Amino acid sequence: MGRFDGSVAVVTGGGSGIGLATAKRLHREGAKVAIAGRDEHRLRHAAGSIGDDVVTVTVDVGRPQEIDQLFTTVTGALGRIDVLFVNAGLKRFQPLEEATEAFFDEVFDVNAKGAFFTLHKAIPHLNDGASVILCGLAPVDPAWRRPGTSIYTASKAAVRSFTRTAAAELAPRGIRVNTVNPGPIEIPGAPGYLPPEQMAERLRQMAAAAPTKRLGKPEEIAGVVAFLASADASYITGKEITVDGGIS
Repeated sequence: MGRFDGSVAVVTGGGSGIGLATAKRLHREGAKVAIAGRDEHRLRHAAGSIGDDVVTVTVDVGRPQEIDQLFTTVTGALGRIDVLFVNAGLKRFQPLEEATEAFFDEVFDVNAKGAFFTLHKAIPHLNDGASVILCGLAPVDPAWRRPGTSIYTASKAAVRSFTRTAAAELAPRGIRVNTVNPGPIEIPGAPGYLPPEQMAERLRQMAAAAPTKRLGKPEEIAGVVAFLASADASYITGKEITVDGGIS
């Protein structure tokens, strides 16, 4: 018997990285899983690596009008939702003095507006007692990690704020809302936000800054998401769990 036998779980940004690792974990523990993302080919490849009967939905959460189709498709195929992991996001940086309105809109459309409307539009499709987990961001420390992150970190701060308010508003239905804040996570094959040599050095610095002296793995975030989604976390709502190897 798995912790999620008979449950329906939806993971946005489920085609790779933390989202894929989480979808695999929930499926392994018995959930019927749907994954969503912008790249149809990647989603299909991911679904094959998860297991049988995984539903894929191609959606850009930065366009709220597409999110309705996500939940219509999932509930039509699997039923009402018990676990929602709002994970889709953009990790892009731009120095403050070079920032453009277009860049600001691109990042906030996915990370803030996309997260908000994914949760907002999911509400009618959630079972009472469901669990919602949003993907936030661990505090950006030490100081050398901060340059260029102002827009990105602000978009993730909005997610953390949504969590606290939504937890209070949805509590009468027994729906719990929490945030998991990943620190530096090593995702093989993920595109870097710096040139390769600089990216390698940045990863080395981040690993050295952690008391654990290493980067995290997507599966380690997935384990925390699975905990928050489960009955083991039945008295936890409106909270943030930071998973960063002790950096913050």
